[in-house]
Amino acid sequence: MEPIKVGLLGFGTVGSGTFTVLRRNQEEIKRRAGRGIEVARVAVRNPAKAMAQLGDAAGTVDLTTDFNAVVDDPSIDIVAEMIGGTGIAKDLVLRAIANGKHVVTANKALLAVHGTEIFEAASTKGVMVAFEAAVAGGIPIIKALREGLTANRIQYIAGIINGTTNFILSEMRERGLDFATALKGAQELGYAEADPTFDIEGVDAAHKATIMSAIAFGVPVQFDKAYVEGISKLDAIDIKYAEELGYRIKLLGIARRTDHGIELRTHPTLIPAKRLLANVEGAMNAVVVYGDAVGSTLYYGKGAGAEPTASAVVADLVDVTRLHTADPGHRVPHLAFQPDRLSNTPILPIEEVTSGYYLRLRVADQTGVMADITRILADSGISIDALLQKESEQVDAHGKAETDIILITHITVEKNVNAAIGKIEKLATVKSSVTKLRMEGLD
Repeated sequence: MEPIKVGLLGFGTVGSGTFTVLRRNQEEIKRRAGRGIEVARVAVRNPAKAMAQLGDAAGTVDLTTDFNAVVDDPSIDIVAEMIGGTGIAKDLVLRAIANGKHVVTANKALLAVHGTEIFEAASTKGVMVAFEAAVAGGIPIIKALREGLTANRIQYIAGIINGTTNFILSEMRERGLDFATALKGAQELGYAEADPTFDIEGVDAAHKATIMSAIAFGVPVQFDKAYVEGISKLDAIDIKYAEELGYRIKLLGIARRTDHGIELRTHPTLIPAKRLLANVEGAMNAVVVYGDAVGSTLYYGKGAGAEPTASAVVADLVDVTRLHTADPGHRVPHLAFQPDRLSNTPILPIEEVTSGYYLRLRVADQTGVMADITRILADSGISIDALLQKESEQVDAHGKAETDIILITHITVEKNVNAAIGKIEKLATVKSSVTKLRMEGLD
């Protein structure tokens, strides 16, 4: 049987890694797929650089700077989009689909923002869009959600799905660094880009959480409704206080089913230190999925890098090859649920989310302060689970002592917490704005 012909769009870290893994493991892959998978054409912006990366394999592929030529080539069966972004990548993917070609992509931003349009186009044309590599690199979380957990009504997903931010938070906790210093170290080691905005502001993780939520709950991809908060404003003192209270802070992408709708949010989160997820350190990724039948499951591994991500891309290429000639109606749906059975369950605004909360504030060290704060919380229907009061180490301009108070609340609605914070900050004895962080028990 003739090999499946693949056209690569882009030959950067993931594209070159995909080529390397395919070439090195070609016999094993052929045995699994039932036929060979061959990269026939590669579209690049810099042919000289690509030639150097290809080395002695340079003569086996056709290099071109014309990306449309690859997408329009009738001999190409699968287009593997490795460009990134939501501009030209979207145009090329839709053009490939219109030409009747299957698509494999690692582009989480593209799918989080334009996934609904892309999946509809693919369903209409009867082709597949595979995207395992778009979430958590080499961890097969998409396949687990789409296939392995099909029997379950999934209750929630909580994931450390950005290695850059997890590395920074690990450095802040283990070495006592402030955010800026930890970020600089991450950049020097190659874990963070020169412009790390998408990572540190939570956008990258939110893209991935959006994709997972659509598969878990059978809803359209809706990144515009996700709540996104990064770690750039996180204070090292809060990491220290959280540790004293038995928690660790991680940037989590969270998707949760509730009676009122779906929570879709990404933000720094306190997790009990005894949880496995709290002990994922460095640049590693991990995702917890809770299903009603299976309970809690954990998926852990490398979330980025040339070959870990290539592992997921090649797995997609094998899946598409196996199902290349199958009736489209018998393939696994893109979002696990049949396209005409997607739900219109609403995505909840952050004010309607329920969570436990960590609150830190600086107050005058005098009688009656705690009574005023607890009264405001009680009036808002918020109960306190734990309290930490530090010894007075600061004084104000008049030489009067000040102290930090840290409160842990029981689960409550975010809008109630926000209302209480507004009242607390108006107290004359409160000397700072209130730092608010959300908490997840993962139980």
